Order: sequence, then structure tokens, then C-alpha cells
Amino acid sequence: MGVPALKEWAAIVHALLAGEQIVDLRKGGLHESGRHFSIETNRAWLYPTSEHQRAELLKPAYRGWLDLASSAPVGHDIRVEGWVDVVAHATIDAPEHLDALDAKVIWTGDYAASRLQWKSRDPLWVLVLRAHRLHDPIVVEWNDDYGGCTSWVTLAGLPEDPASCASEPALSDVAFEGRWKGVRAALPEDRWVSR
Repeated sequence: MGVPALKEWAAIVHALLAGEQIVDLRKGGLHESGRHFSIETNRAWLYPTSEHQRAELLKPAYRGWLDLASSAPVGHDIRVEGWVDVVAHATIDAPEHLDALDAKVIWTGDYAASRLQWKSRDPLWVLVLRAHRLHDPIVVEWNDDYGGCTSWVTLAGLPEDPASCASEPALSDVAFEGRWKGVRAALPEDRWVSR
């Protein structure tokens, strides 16, 4: 079957691959298994999409990255530029936890808060991701099965293991550990689960 892809806004994928953020916030989409988010893998391709992506949902400094969605239109070939290892995760359900992470993400605080409130019985997942940029991006032909509101998609034609492809980490080991230390300190220690 191969490693699934984590489907995320093109601007967020760019932030991960640029080393601008190491965190992704997930609630799960309408087409999730059981309608709840879960972590299906510890390693995933990054699938950039323009679905649901809007400029006003990003902090002003990052709204220019929305142009990246032009390379990820729904119904067209998908350009896979990297992959991630899931290093740790936490679940949060309180606004103060989200506030503590505000400086760690490019979403606006209002949008992140709306994700926390949506399906309020379910927690918001905080994924710590170690991103890797491929030396040679891979283009995957569009398939209608890839559309829709879901977090994990198995894209046909990708190598079995992303680590088998020539790539480099988005951040050095030292830089990543520094960012991870800051993210870890933002939430109570008992929230974190290492992967």
C-alpha cells in the first residue's frame, strides 16, 4: 500500500518545508474514518491542497504564501515536495492551550480557535512534524478519490518509503530541537505523547 500522505493547505505545507513551523493542528475532516482524527502513520508524504485555504485565515505575514495554492488546485496533478516524521503529538481542548501555541503556527488565532470549537467534543490534535524536502519533487496524477475533507490519502505512484528518496531536513538537528523544546514547553508535559 505504501505510506499515506497528510493532506494539508499548500501554505502550511510550504511553512513546514521552509522550517517556518514544526506544528500542525488537526481536527479531522468530514470524511475521516469514524469522523474523528487519528494518526495513521509515523511517516507521511505531504499532500498540498488549495481546498478550504483562504487568505484571511492566515496571519498577514504569510498571506502571500497563498499563491502557492496555484500549484495545488483541486482536480489537477499533485506536486509532492516533501515528507514528515511525526515526532510527538498532544491533544488540547482549552483556549489557553491554543493561545500558548499561537506563535508556533501561521494560522490566525481566530481560525485556530474556530477549529478548537468545531466538533467541541473532540480535542484538537497538535502534531510535531520533522519535515524533509525532496531533492526532486514527485508529480502524482489527480484521482477523484483524493478530493474531499480528509487528513490521510494514499497517493498512487509514490515510492513505498519517503526516506528512500533523496531529501534533506527542513531544519538542522539543532534548529529542530530548539523549536521542539519551545513547542513542548508551551503545553503541560502530561499532554505530550512521543511517537
